[in-house]
Amino acid sequence: MWFKRSTIPIILLISIAAYISMILTEFDLSKFRDFTNMIDFLSQWFPIDFTSLPRMLLDSVETLAMAFLGSIFGLLIALPISFLAARNTTPSFFIYHSLRLFLSFVRSVPEIVFGLILLTALGLGPFPAVLAIMFHNVGVLGKLLSELIEAAQRGPQEAMRAVGAEDWFASLFSILPQIWPNVLSQYFYRFEVAIRTSLILGFIGGGGIGQRLFNDFKSFQYPSVSLDVALIMIIVIFVDSFGSYIRNRVM
Repeated sequence: MWFKRSTIPIILLISIAAYISMILTEFDLSKFRDFTNMIDFLSQWFPIDFTSLPRMLLDSVETLAMAFLGSIFGLLIALPISFLAARNTTPSFFIYHSLRLFLSFVRSVPEIVFGLILLTALGLGPFPAVLAIMFHNVGVLGKLLSELIEAAQRGPQEAMRAVGAEDWFASLFSILPQIWPNVLSQYFYRFEVAIRTSLILGFIGGGGIGQRLFNDFKSFQYPSVSLDVALIMIIVIFVDSFGSYIRNRVM
């Protein structure tokens, strides 16, 4: 039976926490009674303005490039770090704990904070945004991949060591094939997140379709805003479909 008496205190604690959170956040569904203002606002989004479509497409491609570079560089840096930050492949526990602390620190800093720092130091544009996405992805992917490595089966690794393979060689070529489908899955998920992150970074001068969306909102160009939102949805759907295709081919 899934329900036990021991779950009652947990349910009560969750209920109390939810109630307190609703008070602190002024959660009030009664505010949705009057949809007039929202309907009037959304009606200004139509008809969609296609006059700036060519430039929006270029900005969309720039956003894709920012997300792709930030996530792929993050993966390439996080992959070797994750082997050193996994219990079963680290050469020493000092390195293990040091890298775990480093990954926790990098992961705890949001991309927008990295973006504010880098955009101030390097100037406006997509390059600082790429670095901000990359730094955060190193922390996130490093943790996720190290946990995949720790969960890998030890049999292939021990078999390669038994025939005389070096520890690093045995770890790499016995574990990586096991976790590779999950590595791709995690990468494409982070790629999707990076697209949404690049939109937020565009609000602070990172370029791409996010900066155009912010400028259109600020200048009350709502017919252009609707096209911006439509392009963003298309980008996310495309990346999700492409990622599913690649995962199915690999798995």
